[in-house]
Amino acid sequence: MKNFIKIVILFISLSTFSQSPWTKEKGKFYTQLSFTTIPNYDTLFGDPEYNTERETADNTIQFYGEYGITNSTSLLVNLPFKLIKTGDFVNPNLSQVSKTIEASKSALGNIEIGIKHNFYKKDWILSGQFSVEANTGSYNEDSGIRTGYDAWSFTPLFLAGKSFGKSYLQTFIGANIRTNDYSSNFKIGGEYGRKLSEKFWLTGFLDISKSFENGDVILPSANLATGLYVNDQEYGVVGVKGIYEINNKFGVNASLPAAFFGNNVAKQLAFSIGIYKKF
Repeated sequence: MKNFIKIVILFISLSTFSQSPWTKEKGKFYTQLSFTTIPNYDTLFGDPEYNTERETADNTIQFYGEYGITNSTSLLVNLPFKLIKTGDFVNPNLSQVSKTIEASKSALGNIEIGIKHNFYKKDWILSGQFSVEANTGSYNEDSGIRTGYDAWSFTPLFLAGKSFGKSYLQTFIGANIRTNDYSSNFKIGGEYGRKLSEKFWLTGFLDISKSFENGDVILPSANLATGLYVNDQEYGVVGVKGIYEINNKFGVNASLPAAFFGNNVAKQLAFSIGIYKKF
């Protein structure tokens, strides 16, 4: 059971924050550096779907760390660095009335810190998590590129999980509560993972974020033309992710999520790959 819990923690990689109910042991430290890419896209989910003004590439380099304060409580930190580029017009006929310029921007996204506490660990593992996402993103008026929400976000989560020998199940439910007149979101999801060989795990996951539509923030027209970190973003995602343990301290992982519904988010596959190190 002890070794299984250590392995499950490795699957935190590819979501913005760990959604696993398992915590790190006291004094143990997990770090990961990952790269996520949403390659050139020009269409956003909506009702109906609509186009951005320019083709956009959205890449993120992200550092994630988790430290065991006690055997039941972990400190979490997430540092995203965004690399966003806008290119050619989607519709060249609109070039005379364009709201944006072709540009690229590399800057911090929304830095996030949090704490996770396990309060029950018998048959099921039950935990609570609370994180704060700072307003550390930036915005360029000429290009409409935004690297994070212009708001603070507070995210309470309830987490539950159970191991079944060579497999596990975990779920979460909670909310993103945002300031500055952005809408808040309801969050729910889960994943099932199974060990397929001595060093390889494969997981299927579901992640849903649904807007409460309770915000009326007014954003610049250039920002709306890119669709980057605008209001009422929501999505439903299914996907697979896996991890390969090179040794008991070091390994690699990858994720391929795909959205089955969304609003104001890119209608494009994303891909993530990461390397981790345990101390």
